[in-house]
Amino acid sequence: MSASLGLFRLQQIDRQIDHINSQIDSIRQTLENDTELRELMNQLEIEQTKNHQAGREYKNIEAEVQALKIKIEYAESSLYGGKVQNPKELLDLQKEVASLKKHIVTLEESELEAMINAENSDKDLQSAKTKLELIKARLNNEYKNLSSNKSALTEKLERLAVERDATQVPIDRSLLITYEGLKQQKRGVAVAEISDNTCALCGTTLNAALQQTARSQNQLAYCSSCGRILYSN
Repeated sequence: MSASLGLFRLQQIDRQIDHINSQIDSIRQTLENDTELRELMNQLEIEQTKNHQAGREYKNIEAEVQALKIKIEYAESSLYGGKVQNPKELLDLQKEVASLKKHIVTLEESELEAMINAENSDKDLQSAKTKLELIKARLNNEYKNLSSNKSALTEKLERLAVERDATQVPIDRSLLITYEGLKQQKRGVAVAEISDNTCALCGTTLNAALQQTARSQNQLAYCSSCGRILYSN
């Protein structure tokens, strides 16, 4: 067995481990990312505040209309009940009733508008609640699936860790140190396979002597261009 074969097998396992760790990290970020949920909860709070204000405004105007109706009723009772005989007082009462009736028309228009706003706000609030519940249900389902995937990946990672330990056993410690150093320098890829007389990673043409060294049981061959360990099957 060539000196690079064990390292090449080790790298295959490491690449799988790196890929799985990347998947687990992505799942973790997704599970921790509650931006969408927080935005909808914030929107619900806004709608609840608006709904409260709209309802309070409608009730206030409604109460004002009722109070004004009572005032008009009292003024008309005084006007037509025969209690007031003084012409000037009667004229003042007539003006007051006319003014109150004019004001109540405007007020009732405001009441109608406030009622429509309150009804629309009720609909918006219900829509926000429904949307939040739907999103919660969807996210809950997604989170269950992601958690299940994460568990499966974690189990696979544990099996690969055992396989990695077993793969390292027959490899000389000095070679492992060289491999780990290059792995750090070369973004996780320390060993390059020889394909069609070239380095499969950087494409550099390799001479016969270098290819022969790559098959040696005792020596490592390095690509003259990218510096990675060369492996020839």
